[in-house]
Amino acid sequence: MGGRVAAVSSNGEYSFTKPNRDSVRLLAGFGVEGDVHAGVTVKHRSRVAQDPTQPNLRQVHLLHEELFTEVGEEGFSVAPGELGENITTRGIDLLALPVGTLLRIGEWAVLEVTGLRNPCLQIDTFQGGLLKQVVGRDDAGNVVRKAGIMSIVREGGVVRPGDTIEVDLPDGPHRPLDRV
Repeated sequence: MGGRVAAVSSNGEYSFTKPNRDSVRLLAGFGVEGDVHAGVTVKHRSRVAQDPTQPNLRQVHLLHEELFTEVGEEGFSVAPGELGENITTRGIDLLALPVGTLLRIGEWAVLEVTGLRNPCLQIDTFQGGLLKQVVGRDDAGNVVRKAGIMSIVREGGVVRPGDTIEVDLPDGPHRPLDRV
């Protein structure tokens, strides 16, 4: 099971979107070099306000390119980096991965999946009505989050568009993703 990197993005300043790059460097235990959300402890503003000593389980944000097609069918136009992700993937059902999955990207980089991104109201500021497309409820009334997954960097390395992504599932039983 695997896929490819469609795009990579980073931003050294707080901004909802992140510009695409030719490559990003992942630093073990830290995140994307030069990205505002990189660090050992939490960097997301709301989490820093709660407790700045929390471990950063959101070092690298991954989003599946297939979501762009899905929301495009509802009239929205979204491109890589515009929802704040660091790595846009192609060909992997990110939302179905269990906690602890390892993603081996390119030659060296290894990410460990920690959970789901919890989309915020900034998505509606970006494009009105888009939040309802990436957060909803299933037939049983459970919240469904589709705005990607979060991870930590286990092994660093350079990641580029076109790099392969290998998926290593953890030993069972698998724990489904929840928001982090």
